[in-house]
Amino acid sequence: MTTRLDLLPRASRHTQGRPARLGPEIFRARRQRAQEEMARRDLDLLLATPSVNFQYLVGYNPGRSERLIALLLPRTGDAVVVAPSFEVERVRRGGTIQDVRGWEEQEDPFALVARTVSAWRGPRVGVEPSTEYQTVLRLADALVGRRLENGGPVFERLRIIKQPEELTLIRAAIRITEDAIAATFAALTAGVTDREVATMISREMSQRGASGGGLVQFGPTSALPHGGTENRSLAPNMPVLIDVGCRVEGYTSDITRTQWFGDARPERFVQVYNTVYDAQTAAMTLGRPGVPCQEMDRAARLVIREAGFGEYFTHRLGHGMGMDGHEPPYLVQGNALALEPGMVVTVEPGIYLPNEWGVRIEDDCVVTADGFEVMSRRPAKL
Repeated sequence: MTTRLDLLPRASRHTQGRPARLGPEIFRARRQRAQEEMARRDLDLLLATPSVNFQYLVGYNPGRSERLIALLLPRTGDAVVVAPSFEVERVRRGGTIQDVRGWEEQEDPFALVARTVSAWRGPRVGVEPSTEYQTVLRLADALVGRRLENGGPVFERLRIIKQPEELTLIRAAIRITEDAIAATFAALTAGVTDREVATMISREMSQRGASGGGLVQFGPTSALPHGGTENRSLAPNMPVLIDVGCRVEGYTSDITRTQWFGDARPERFVQVYNTVYDAQTAAMTLGRPGVPCQEMDRAARLVIREAGFGEYFTHRLGHGMGMDGHEPPYLVQGNALALEPGMVVTVEPGIYLPNEWGVRIEDDCVVTADGFEVMSRRPAKL
C-alpha cells in the first residue's frame, strides 16, 4: 500500500503546461463504456438532455431551453442527437456526434424522438436524472410501449472512476488553485475585506487560465462551514479561511486552507489546527481500495472526538470531485461503498467553534491501485 502524504516536488506531481483538450476518441470510448454499463443493467436506450452527464458523453453542453435537445444512445449502434434545425450545426461543431437530426419550429420534437428510436428494440429507457419533469412526461407520452427508468446509476458508475485524461485535467486545476491561494495569502493586508480577497483570488485564477473562486471567511465567519463573505475587514490576529476551486476543461479542484493573520498564533488555534491536521492524516492513511467510504469519515472523527472537539466537526469528511465540484462518492457515515482505484475525493475535516473561529483543511486525493495519493500539496503542521 502506498499513501503519499509528504510534500512532493511540484514537477513530479503535476503535468507541466496547459493540458490538451479531450479529443473525439475519448468520447467515443465513453459512449462505448456507457453501452457496456447499459447491457449490465439491461437498459435498451439511454436518453439525456443538456447537462453535465450529456457533456460527459458528447463533449459539449449546448444548454437547455424550451426547445428540446436530446442525446439518444442505444445499447448497440451509434448515438444520435435531436435538436432544433437551426441548432444542428452548432451542436455538430461543439460536440463529437455528427448524426444530429433537426426538427422544425412548427413540429413536435418528441415525435422525432419516437421516430428515431423506433429502429431500436427494447422497452427499457434510462433517463438522465436531472431531466426536467415536463420533458419526462412528454417522453412518456411519445414513447409508447417503452418504460422510462432512472438512468442515474449508469452515469454515476461511469463518472465515479476517473480515467487518466480526467486526472490530468484535475491535476491542472489543482495546480492553478494552489498557486492562486498562495498568491492571495501573500497579498493579505490589514483592512482588506473578504469580498475584495474573493475577487483577488478569482483574478489570480483567471490570470492562470482558469475560472473559479469560492469562500473567503475572516474571524468569526470562519466558524460557519459555508459562511461566505460579509464585507468583513481583515484585522491583525484573525484567522483567514479560503475554500476555493477552479475549472480546467470542465474539471474542478476544491482546496481549503486556514491561516492565522498576525504575529503570534494563540495556543488554542495551534491546538485546533493540529487536531484537524491529524484527523486528515488519519483518514488519508486509511485510504486504499476496498475501504468503505464511511470508515475514512470515522477515522477522522475519532481523532477530533478524542481531542475534545467532537461536537464541533459538523459535516461529512469529504466528497467526490470531477466535472462537478460535489459528486459521488461521499465520505460520510452510512456510506458503505468501497473505495476503488480512480476515485477522486476531497478529505476536509474541520472544527468550528461558535462565535470564535473555525479551521478546515481540504486536500484533493485519488485512490490508486494499492493506496491513496494526495494530489494537492498539504500544508505543514503547526
